This record gives sequence, structure tokens and C-alpha cells, in this order.
Amino acid sequence: MMNEVVQQSPTFQRVAELLAELVGGADLLVVPITADTTFHEDLQLESVDLVTFAGILDEEFGGRVNLPAYLSELDLSEVIDLRVGDIVDYVSSRVDGDR
Repeated sequence: MMNEVVQQSPTFQRVAELLAELVGGADLLVVPITADTTFHEDLQLESVDLVTFAGILDEEFGGRVNLPAYLSELDLSEVIDLRVGDIVDYVSSRVDGDR
């Protein structure tokens, strides 16, 4: 139920749109983007893709969202298991706090 709420949030919708753009468009996605979608296993994104995505998030949300700083606090297994919902939660905590 909680993931359904997350997936209806404007932040989730925007992060999902940005991810679709990263992979070249929603029509190229082989799996739907949900809060439980993983970057590595489901989307087949590598660390270089996360660096690119960090730049995209910075352009979209400004310095408030510092993905490299967030990722630096995680251990390797947490980065490998990173889910879209994790990024949405992080972005929301950084952006919604400014409202």
C-alpha cells in the first residue's frame, strides 16, 4: 500500500520520467518503473548511469539533491540493491523540506 502512495506522488512521477529519459524513452524500458524497481537488476543501469542520473537530478532539483553524497553513505550492496523508491524518498526529503 505504501508503494502505491509513493508511486502516485509528484516526486515519484518526475523521477520516473527522468529515468525514462535516461534510458532513451519510456518505450525502451523493459520493465515498468515502480517504487520497487531496482537500478541494477531491473533497469540494468551501471554506476556510470547513476553518475549521469545524478547530473539529471541536479539539473532538475538543483543542489538540494546531491545523489553522489547520498550514495557515498551506502555500502556497495545497498548501491547494488538501490530501488527507485529509495531515490524518490531521498529526493522528497531534500525537496519537500524546502516547501
